[in-house]
Amino acid sequence: MSKNHEVEYCNLELRFDRRLIRQFIKALIQEGYSLYWNENDHQFVISIRSGRKLVKLKFERIGERYKIVGNYSFKDEKLAEMMEKLIGDTRGHAVVKRFKDRQILIENIMFGEIIRMVEISGIEHKVLFQKEPVVTFEEMLLAFRSRRIEERIPVLRLELDYELAVLNEAIQKGDVQAVVDSKEKLTELRQEMILLEM
Repeated sequence: MSKNHEVEYCNLELRFDRRLIRQFIKALIQEGYSLYWNENDHQFVISIRSGRKLVKLKFERIGERYKIVGNYSFKDEKLAEMMEKLIGDTRGHAVVKRFKDRQILIENIMFGEIIRMVEISGIEHKVLFQKEPVVTFEEMLLAFRSRRIEERIPVLRLELDYELAVLNEAIQKGDVQAVVDSKEKLTELRQEMILLEM
């Protein structure tokens, strides 16, 4: 990547086991990165030397599994590719911001897939891609069976943020039907959040 090209990862929600951390470390070593790691009862930290910069990835321990925490910014193309592979492999959620020259490309990723892509140039804001949310009945059942409440709440917050962005765009376009549909969806999500937080 050129020096004026940077990738930032925010609102990461990735969960995985120790095996995946070992695979990630092995891949970093194979790519020639200088790194070290340490762990305690609460977290696992990988420190990666990228040029003159030291990047520390923090993995919080949750029982037998881990969750990556924090926001990260890379100017290293290979490290950014590896981070995106990690997001895809874990079917994680993230907001990825790509800064190049005077443009920002923002990708909203849910379950390892880009659901929305927006380009910002100065004050111009252009939606390049937006995936319509399609969830099958089987996926809903699986989500309710396999996820504990504390795992569902962060995902629900992401869904609320996404739907608020959809509502904002519908209001800006003056699309009355889309505004009504979005408000109904937000009401359903709000009711679910109230039930989960009780």
